[in-house]
Amino acid sequence: MVTIPMPSHPPDRVLITGGREIGGVRSFADSLAEGFSALGIPSRIISPGRIISELSELRDPRVLKILSTGAVYAAPLARRAICIAHGVPGAAYNGWARMALIIGSYKLAHACSGTQLVAVSQYTASQLEVFFGSPVDEIVLNAVKSVYLDGSIDTLAERNYITYLGRLTTAKGIARLLPVIRDILDEQPGLRMCIVGEGPEKASMMASVSGDPRFEFAGNISDEAARDQLRRTRLFISGHKAEGFGITYLEALSQGCAVAMPAGGGGVEIALDRVGTQVHLFPLSFDRQQTLAALRNAVRSDCTPLPMKGYSAQDVAQAYLNVDARFSQSGYIDRSPKALK
Repeated sequence: MVTIPMPSHPPDRVLITGGREIGGVRSFADSLAEGFSALGIPSRIISPGRIISELSELRDPRVLKILSTGAVYAAPLARRAICIAHGVPGAAYNGWARMALIIGSYKLAHACSGTQLVAVSQYTASQLEVFFGSPVDEIVLNAVKSVYLDGSIDTLAERNYITYLGRLTTAKGIARLLPVIRDILDEQPGLRMCIVGEGPEKASMMASVSGDPRFEFAGNISDEAARDQLRRTRLFISGHKAEGFGITYLEALSQGCAVAMPAGGGGVEIALDRVGTQVHLFPLSFDRQQTLAALRNAVRSDCTPLPMKGYSAQDVAQAYLNVDARFSQSGYIDRSPKALK
């Protein structure tokens, strides 16, 4: 086994790969950039598809690379890189080929010299280790942007919304919840439903609630507008059965919302001590009556903002610098088959 000495000093700059205009990976990249800026380290966000064009940066040991799931394929070319496992893609939604490609990329990242593999939750790390035999090097939870941490929440403000924020795709499961959400709206006069985001299911979802003015589709909105919407929200809801972490859950909890989610995925880890009081779980079967019972309890929750200690952008950026420093000091391990002989 060979160790590769790396610079022990902090990086001169950081290169981060991001995702779509809305969603967890984009929020992850934006928060990290914000955190590194607060620490006085310049950073730059690029799309995963452009990472190969940054070959000189990939090879430069003065630059720390933080590669999101879609850019992990560049690990063999990288020096001083941290590859992120945001979650395990589902073959049912992404196809077997894409799933195999991403899992293969994770395993490659773990094997390559000069790179480390970090998972965003214990749930994701466990899936990779148990089902795919691919252990991770570290677990670092995602950050919440500073816009959610300004401390100006009016706890007496009216909260008359159920809100979903994210991509409108089959995997997110929100379309399946519309009938039970309508049941809750019927039982709770004055409540409304706001769906924030874009995606291929938007048209069919709008058609399914056509003529019901209690349903609003906000499209993609700014971070400030999303925060303000959460401050008007009584219940934040999700339908993703296998969310890798769930940064939107954390954002909602930071603004004093109750959260309802399927009883699976990394989101359950976020506030285990509040399960049953502020975090409400419904069955993975989406059974209508059981889900309705969970949502009834959720909308009656007396909630307070979840403390965000350790979740600030600066805290999480520092956590990545700590990962980099630990491996820089001990030497990045060459785990390639040739080195292990």
